[in-house]
Amino acid sequence: MTYRAHAEAIDELDRRVIAALQLNGRAPWSAVAQWVGASESTAQRRYQSLCARGLLRVVGTVELDRTRQGSSMLVRVQARPGRGLDLAEQLAASPDVRFLAVVTGTADLIVDFVARDNDEMIRMLFTDLPGADLITGTEAVAVIRTFTSASRWDTGLLPADAAAALRQDTTAPPCDRDERDRAPQALSGLEKEIASALTEDGRTQVSALARRLGRSQSSVARALDRLIGRGVLQFRTLVEPSLLGYEAEFMVWLSIEPDRLDAAGRRLAAHPGTKFLSAATGRFNLVGHMVLPRRADLFRYTSEVIGALPGLHASDITLHLATMKYSWHRMTQAV
Repeated sequence: MTYRAHAEAIDELDRRVIAALQLNGRAPWSAVAQWVGASESTAQRRYQSLCARGLLRVVGTVELDRTRQGSSMLVRVQARPGRGLDLAEQLAASPDVRFLAVVTGTADLIVDFVARDNDEMIRMLFTDLPGADLITGTEAVAVIRTFTSASRWDTGLLPADAAAALRQDTTAPPCDRDERDRAPQALSGLEKEIASALTEDGRTQVSALARRLGRSQSSVARALDRLIGRGVLQFRTLVEPSLLGYEAEFMVWLSIEPDRLDAAGRRLAAHPGTKFLSAATGRFNLVGHMVLPRRADLFRYTSEVIGALPGLHASDITLHLATMKYSWHRMTQAV
């Protein structure tokens, strides 16, 4: 069994539609049309076609470190020789796994487990770990602060001022938010219902949400505005980076001097290829998910970007062969 991204061709208009939705997954079609150079109906039809072909999905996701919804543990997994894909299938089926990539390098799989508390994390990693008989080694790092997240990534396919025009989230970047040092705020019952409904389709309209939840449209609209305004609810556009011209997808694992960690994180978060970057525990205290146009670009990237970071002690790169699960959703199909 092997895995690959969808190979159907998409054109430049499709890419611009994806790029607009990456900037704001709930952007009105009138705003999307303005930036992609097409009518509202054409932009909407392109979106629906991409979704129907399994190439695109807009989902809502809750920022864990701003709520009491749980915490993230990134695990580097080594599999028994020849059994990596079998193990990946078992792990991807787990409802506790938010992200899973098949990689090459010093690990075979990268898995993001989300748990409500330490007891649940112990269960996931030690007593009920899927495919444990296929695992030869693991290394776990806890995500402790986010510098930037995938919802803030700009594909670079639209003009520079498109982000300011399209983005609904006006909150500061994660590393600049004062409330990061405050206690997480639990979601209300209605907020949980809205967030859960939007995990399947982030573009669901308020009127449809209200009908589905049996609530008034005004109360749903107010709760949704609160979630977005606080930066708690983000909208992510799930698409294979190769469809946007990014052939190299990888993760960086960096060991940075503690007193230089904030400076290094802010610098790397500003790089256009950075989709996600977080401070973490363990020997790798800065972990990121990146993309570049070509694998050959990794040479200059490692020397000129990673090598220039302040306080760098050591680095490692795991190159993605397939991203099987992202934001709780399966991303690839067996062929």
